[in-house]
Amino acid sequence: MLNQRRIALIEDDEIMGGSIAQRLKLEGAEIIWYKQMVRALGAIRTPRAPIDAVICDIILPDGTGEDLFATLCRTSTPPPFLFITGQGSIAQAVRLMQSGAVDYVTKPFDMSVFLDRLALLMKPRNALEMPPLVGISPAAQRVEELVEQAANRNGHVTILGGPGTGKISIAKRLHELSDRCSAPFLTVNFARDQKVEQALFAAGGAMDAVGEGILCLQSIDRMSEALQDRLLTSLDRDFSGRIISTTDPTIEDEVASGSFRADLFAQLSEVEIPVPPFRQRPEDAVWLMNRLFDQLNAKHDPPLRGISALAEQALRGHDLSGGGREIRTRLTRAFQTARDGWIQPADLFPERLAEGDWFLSLAEARDAAERSQIIAALEQTGGHLGKTAKLLRIARTTLWEKMQKFGLS
Repeated sequence: MLNQRRIALIEDDEIMGGSIAQRLKLEGAEIIWYKQMVRALGAIRTPRAPIDAVICDIILPDGTGEDLFATLCRTSTPPPFLFITGQGSIAQAVRLMQSGAVDYVTKPFDMSVFLDRLALLMKPRNALEMPPLVGISPAAQRVEELVEQAANRNGHVTILGGPGTGKISIAKRLHELSDRCSAPFLTVNFARDQKVEQALFAAGGAMDAVGEGILCLQSIDRMSEALQDRLLTSLDRDFSGRIISTTDPTIEDEVASGSFRADLFAQLSEVEIPVPPFRQRPEDAVWLMNRLFDQLNAKHDPPLRGISALAEQALRGHDLSGGGREIRTRLTRAFQTARDGWIQPADLFPERLAEGDWFLSLAEARDAAERSQIIAALEQTGGHLGKTAKLLRIARTTLWEKMQKFGLS
C-alpha cells in the first residue's frame, strides 16, 4: 500500500515515533524521522527528493505542528499533512484542516485506520512511479498535483509558463495520465510551424486527426486574430478531442488589451496549470543542471568529475530568464572550458568575468562553500544535528547558527 512512498515523520515521542516508523517501513515506505520542528522545517521546505506526505504530532518540544504548517504555507505548498493529536487539541486540528491541512487522527488510534487515512491523502500510484516532472521543490510538486487533477477532469487546459519551463513535457505527462492516453497526442506550434492554418484545419489536419485524443497548441499567444476566430468556431462545433494550450503568462495582458479573444482564452483555460519561473525555485534549477550534467557527461571523453558547489551557488543567484534551455546552453559550453574536471562559476557565466564583476569576495566564497558542505552533511546524516556537527567537526550550537544564517533551518 505504501511501497516506495517517501514520508516525513515529525514526532518527539520515542515509543510512538518508533512504532509508527517501524510499521510504515514494513509497508514499504521510506521514513525520514524528525523530533524537532526546526529540523523538519528545512528538510520539508527543500527536500533532497519529493516527500509524499507528512505525519506530524501537534505538540512538539520547540513549537507546534500548526506553527510548522503555517510557516511552510507562507512560502510554498507543503505536502499533505496528517496530524496526530490528543483529545485536548482536536479544535486546533480542525482549524488546521480549514487552513489546508488534509486530515488528523486522535490518540490512541488503530494502526489499520491510521494507514488507511494516510493512503487516502497521498498521490495516485501511477503518478508516483513517474520521475519528477519539473523539479523537486514544493512548487514543482504542486505543478505535478495540478497535472494529476487535470488528467482526471474534463475541459481544455492552458499551461502558463516562461520559456524552457517544461510546458510540453507537462502536456505529455497529462496525456499519459488521462483516460485519453491510448488516443493520439498531436502538436501544432504557432511560433515555429509553417502553414499552421493548414496544419490545423485542412482535411486530415490536426483538428480532424486528433479524434478523441489531445491536441497540444504551443505558443497560442502567437495566434493571429483570424486563426483565433476560426478555432473558436471549430470548438463550438462537434469537437470531441481535448486541447492543451501552452503560452507565456503575458497572454493575460493580451486578453486584457483585446489582442487575444477573451472568450477563446476562457474556453481554452477551463483548467489552468501555472509553472513558476526558475528564479522562484532555484533548487529546481540546480536539480535540472545536475540531470543535464549526467546526460552530457556520459558522452564526454574524458568524463568530468562534477559541478562545484560555487557553480551551483552561482546558478541559484542567476535570473535564468531563458529557463531550462539556458541551463542546457550554459552547461554545454561549460563542458568545453572546464579545467581539472570541475565546472566552476566562470565556466557557466563567462560574461561576468568579462564584465569584471565575477569574483566573489572571500567571505561570500567561504559562505557558499560552507553552505554546500552543511547541506551535504545533513543529507548524509538524515538531518541529525548532533551527527552533522560531529561530521563537520564543529559545535552543535555553531552548526545551528550557521544553518540560521544560510536559511537551512
